[in-house]
Amino acid sequence: MTLRPLPPAAVARFRTDVERLVGRAFDGASLSETARLALAVSGGADSMVMLRLSAAAFPGRIIAVTFDHRFRPESAAEAAMVGRVCAMLGVPHQTLTPAEPIVGNSVQMRARDARYAAMVAWATAADVSFLLTAHHADDQAETLLMRLQRGSGLSGLSAIRAVRFDSVGVVLRPLLGWRRVELRAIAEESATPFVDDPSNLDPRHDRTRVRELLAATPALDPVALAASAGFLAEAEDVLVRHAERIWSERWLGPDRGLAIADEPRDLRRRLVRRALAETRARLGIVLPAFDGDSANVEALLDALEAGKSATQGGIMVRSVPQGWIFRAAPPRRSL
Repeated sequence: MTLRPLPPAAVARFRTDVERLVGRAFDGASLSETARLALAVSGGADSMVMLRLSAAAFPGRIIAVTFDHRFRPESAAEAAMVGRVCAMLGVPHQTLTPAEPIVGNSVQMRARDARYAAMVAWATAADVSFLLTAHHADDQAETLLMRLQRGSGLSGLSAIRAVRFDSVGVVLRPLLGWRRVELRAIAEESATPFVDDPSNLDPRHDRTRVRELLAATPALDPVALAASAGFLAEAEDVLVRHAERIWSERWLGPDRGLAIADEPRDLRRRLVRRALAETRARLGIVLPAFDGDSANVEALLDALEAGKSATQGGIMVRSVPQGWIFRAAPPRRSL
């Protein structure tokens, strides 16, 4: 295997993109000359090009990980291919596997959870500064369209975040301004090996169908759609900060009343979700399940606005003069 040089302009562009995201993540701070970056490399063209660009832009400061889901017999050989390229580049590489087979409903979601859990543990043990994934503009456009179809709110329409704070530290997506086709062209021109995951062509997956729609509709520009997702993410960040300020000023505990009736509905939605999650945590309520980030609380908000009490997630909420009170819901009567 012989790798050919990368276009210098692509390396410079990638370095700039990474440094720009670091500045966003840390309020204008520059990337330290000693900071290490961890890469999630699947073996696809996108992540293999990210590996090549990272090794060229930040030599000696890269480590890489491949998560083998063990869904296909070829996956072990594909992970080994990534390892061989990393060895050629002088990049330490590790292959991770799930602790137990990934089965059941929503396999893709389960696979993502298992993958990130393993990578987080690996990155934490390696004491890296950043984790990079190879999501690009086409991924972003597909995600935005999928979430539009599902009726997502502003948070969901923010789609794939360019900078995401996680338990591993900071996750960066420096390729969100790059097209899939240009990354594949770089891979081919530089003789960088890669594999095509057949699941990407499986019509049973929503993403596959959306990808086909984009390919068949030239009027839909993935770069423009990705840019829109970025602007929506900026608006989401503004609302998150505003909601955090209101929460710090007005949340005094479940029994003291959360006075937010005068706030716009979007802020009420966010704050009620947080109050429900906070109250459940204080009371040690595990069941029924409740997602504090995306739970549908529309019926609850409607009831409160009408001056009525309502129950959600094991919590009864009622309106009193000083605000909305959150308490454990009374047990249901058995017949």
